[in-house]
Amino acid sequence: MFNFFRIIFAPIIAILDFITKYFKTVVFLTIIYFIVSSNSDSSLTSIEESANLQKIELQGPILKVDKVLEEIQAAKTNANIKGVLFVVNSPGGSVAPSVEVAYAIKELQTVKPVIAYASGVMASGSYYASIWANKIIANPGSMIGSIGVIFQGANVEELMKKIGVSTQTIKAGKYKESGTFTREWNTYEKEELESVISDTYDMFITDVSSARKLKKENHETFANAHIFTSRQAKKVGLVDEVGTISIAQEELYKISKVKNPIWTKEDKFDRFIDKIINEAVTNFSLKFYDGLKAY
Repeated sequence: MFNFFRIIFAPIIAILDFITKYFKTVVFLTIIYFIVSSNSDSSLTSIEESANLQKIELQGPILKVDKVLEEIQAAKTNANIKGVLFVVNSPGGSVAPSVEVAYAIKELQTVKPVIAYASGVMASGSYYASIWANKIIANPGSMIGSIGVIFQGANVEELMKKIGVSTQTIKAGKYKESGTFTREWNTYEKEELESVISDTYDMFITDVSSARKLKKENHETFANAHIFTSRQAKKVGLVDEVGTISIAQEELYKISKVKNPIWTKEDKFDRFIDKIINEAVTNFSLKFYDGLKAY
């Protein structure tokens, strides 16, 4: 029993350990950053004003995309920016934020050219996010595709019986418990979830077909959750070219007609916070994995 609850609460313990260990350091470095940055704002401003190209990154699982959307909007409204390199290394994620990014890129592409570059993985939601770029260029070692939709849920009914836990439910609406983890799903609940997944999948392949000029009726070839190498992805029309990031940059220079490329500089504070968050996620993952492995 103790081991069970230790596993369940391992993620929370890991986060609390991280906060306890690094909170003072984060606060101290944040104060130092603002003191230093206040003295260099004018020089940074002049650099930003002269920049004519912007790189936007989509990294890791797609769950919260506020920062990416803000960067897309900034590039869209900044008259100095003539083109955008959208660098993607993500396995995908939630449907709604993936669609938000996809349509933001679509709007951006009507104003200035966008090259999407698959630096590692461009799959599922992250591929969706990239489809309306002017061109998609994939690193030779990247993985592309996984155009599909999935909904998963655990059934812990037997475990609950063993530890003496049961649920009590009051509901209004036949389908309100669809997807519950406390028991096996009923047939009508499965059908309800399947209808949602099917419609979402249809939206996905419809948009891919439209953006990439593919025939929707051939979706089993380019979609159907197939995972492709970059060369395979090019053959089925999911990417335009296989090459390194330098090739993607050169292509952006050409279509944006920028002869003297100057890239925007990432905000130092944002980079610092991203580093802290990445360390937190890594620490959390390792702690959680160790907890599961031990038992």
